[in-house]
Amino acid sequence: MSQKQVESSIKRLLRIKEVLARLSISRSSFLEGCRTGRFPQPIKIGPRTTVWKAEDIDAFIENLGKQGADNE
Repeated sequence: MSQKQVESSIKRLLRIKEVLARLSISRSSFLEGCRTGRFPQPIKIGPRTTVWKAEDIDAFIENLGKQGADNE
């Protein structure tokens, strides 16, 4: 297995600051969207640690681009 294949098979987890930077929205808007199902659901990995799968966030962003193209 090549180094690139190994890296792509590793699941990357994002903390909220990383997610917010990718989406360019406020924390409260993002958390409300998670609660209502608009945004990907978080994974609780500890009592004070919540993460999101990078692939879920990337897929969400990709779908936003597709939705915008569909509306034109």
